[in-house]
Amino acid sequence: MDEELVKIKQLKTSFRVLDDYYAAVDDVTLTIYKNEVLAIVGESGSGKSALAFSIMGLHNRAKIEGEIYYRGENIANASPGRWNKLRGREMGMIFQDSLSALNPLMIIGTQIEETLLLHNPKISARERKIRVIDLLMKVGIPRPEKTYYQYPHELSGGMRQRVIIAIAIANQPQLLIADEPTTALDVTIQAQILDLLRQLKNEMRAAIVLITHDLGIVAEMADRVAVMYAGQIVEIADVYTLIENPLHPYTKMLLKSVPSSSGAKSRLHVIQGVVPALHKLPREGCRFRGRIPWMDASVHESNPMLHEVRPGHYVRCTCYQYFHFPDKYKEESSHGTH
Repeated sequence: MDEELVKIKQLKTSFRVLDDYYAAVDDVTLTIYKNEVLAIVGESGSGKSALAFSIMGLHNRAKIEGEIYYRGENIANASPGRWNKLRGREMGMIFQDSLSALNPLMIIGTQIEETLLLHNPKISARERKIRVIDLLMKVGIPRPEKTYYQYPHELSGGMRQRVIIAIAIANQPQLLIADEPTTALDVTIQAQILDLLRQLKNEMRAAIVLITHDLGIVAEMADRVAVMYAGQIVEIADVYTLIENPLHPYTKMLLKSVPSSSGAKSRLHVIQGVVPALHKLPREGCRFRGRIPWMDASVHESNPMLHEVRPGHYVRCTCYQYFHFPDKYKEESSHGTH
C-alpha cells in the first residue's frame, strides 16, 4: 500500500436543524492513501457528500469536530487563508453538477486560467493560455482552441464535466475528490470520463476519492470501498473482498439490489424504508436495525463498533454474524430462478 495522504480521526460534521445540531458525518475514522481510488458508497442521505465537503473544507455553516490530517497537518478547522492555498493546488474537486459549478458569464478558458493564476501569480498570459489548451486536450476535448472561447451553455454535459475535471487537475493536486462525477451523463460518456480519471490517477499518482451510489462504477474503478449509512462507515474492505464477500447487512442488500449481468431471473432485492432524516436518525445502537425488522434486537450491539474481521476488512455491529434475508425474499428468489 502506498503512503498515507489523508488520515481522518473521529470526524463529526453537524448541521443546525431548528434549534440543535445534528451530525451528518458521525465519528468517521478513515485513511486515504496516495495512488489509490477509494470509493465511498451509500444511498442518498448517508453522509457521502457531507464527508467529501468536510475533507475539502467547503462547509460554511457546519460544526466540525475531530481531526483531518493532510500530509501530517491537521486541517479540520484550518483558516480560510490556509484552505485557499490547499484547495485548487493540493486538492481538487470534481462536482456533480457541472452547469452550476461553472460561471455562465465567463468563457471556459478564463475559468481554467483563474485556478492557474491563483496558485501561480507570476505565470504570463501566454503561458497560461498554452497550459489551458494543454489541459483541455488532456481531458479529451476535441477542438481546445475553439472551446477556450466558448461559454458553458454552448457545451454538452459531457464536455462541461471534462472542463470541471480540467479545473480540478490544473495544478496537479495530490488529492482529487469526485462527487458523483458521471450522474447526469449517458453510459458512453460515463465510460469515457471514468477512463480519463483512471488515466489521471496513473499519471499523477494522486489519491482519488470517488463518491457514488453506482456499484458498477465501484467494481470497475475502486481499489478500496467504504460503505456509509446514516453518517457512519459500516464496512471497509478492498473492492474484491467487498463484492465477493460482503458482510454488513446494508452492504449485502445494496449488492442484492443491483441487476445481475449473468442473466439469472432472480428478483431484485428492495431495501425496506429509507435513510431517516438527519434530526430523526437513531443515535443509539445499530442505525440499520429499523430496516431489518425480521431480525431480533439482541443480535445488535448497544454501541456498534468497527471490528477488523480480516486484515483491512472492517464491519460495524455484530448483527452481520446473524444476518439473513427475510423468508419471503428467499421464496421469491427460488421461484424466480426456476
